[in-house]
Amino acid sequence: MSLGTTITNKDETNITKLKKTKLRKILQNWQLYLFILPALLYFIIFHYVPMYGIQIAFKDYVPSLGFLGSEWVGLKHFERFFNSYYFWDLLKNTLGISVYELIVGFPLPIILALLLNEAKDGLYKRTVQTVTYAPHFISVVVIAGMIIAFLSPATGIINHFIQFLGFEPISFMSDPKWFKTVYVLSGVWQSTGWGTIIYLAALSGVDPQQHEAAIVDGASRFQRIMYINIPTLVPTMIILLIMNLGNIMAVGFEKILLLQNPLNLESSNVIATFVYQAGLLDAQYSFAAAVGLFNAVINAILLIAVNQIARKTSETSLW
Repeated sequence: MSLGTTITNKDETNITKLKKTKLRKILQNWQLYLFILPALLYFIIFHYVPMYGIQIAFKDYVPSLGFLGSEWVGLKHFERFFNSYYFWDLLKNTLGISVYELIVGFPLPIILALLLNEAKDGLYKRTVQTVTYAPHFISVVVIAGMIIAFLSPATGIINHFIQFLGFEPISFMSDPKWFKTVYVLSGVWQSTGWGTIIYLAALSGVDPQQHEAAIVDGASRFQRIMYINIPTLVPTMIILLIMNLGNIMAVGFEKILLLQNPLNLESSNVIATFVYQAGLLDAQYSFAAAVGLFNAVINAILLIAVNQIARKTSETSLW
């Protein structure tokens, strides 16, 4: 037997032993694999299997003919969308709302977490946490109803306050220039308190000895926040920023659809609501699928690009 054959046989033996060792570990920890099985099935059934239907974006889909029987048209629907008069308006509104929400909404949970972390445990701190967390559990439908009721130019409490100050009432929901502000600020009110939980969890991992040493060295509270707490939050901030930028085109359409009306359509019509209108209401299945696929691809490209930049500029990234 030659030396090469001997080495090959040894490699095969080692690979076989390694496989048996891995299989033995899986069998020993079968409870853990059984525990993650529902989550795995959820992603396979609801996220991967439906990807088979993406092909209708490249076909003139007719339900009676099915996926395979419908005519293949290539990039026809993408070209129709890119050449349409509303393409740039949809893109501008989608990016405008997302960037506005990111600029206003991203720093606020960090600031609130830092403030709550400095507050002493007691009734005041628990009250602030409860008041800021509670809006997260309110239904989007209820939130939309509250916004419409509060901002009504005739009966809304906000406009009553504006009139009390001597100004004319404002038609917030019928004026396109106010829509983005109303949407973003209501979202910030609903999600800021909940977003602080992650940052407070990160701050709980700070070694108290670092603060004690800083106090001995004469550091003020502000200096301890700047040089101890904030650096601790940076990895978490980077991860959440990557995820937010990766979803910058995925503006949730539920609240927008509930707040949308013909008068504010100029600034409230985004890609998500357009896909809903074209796909479900107008039954343009292939065209809506093409628009939705374009939106998803842009999000994926942004996610990969931002993650690569984060990995090169820092030690923190999603992968």
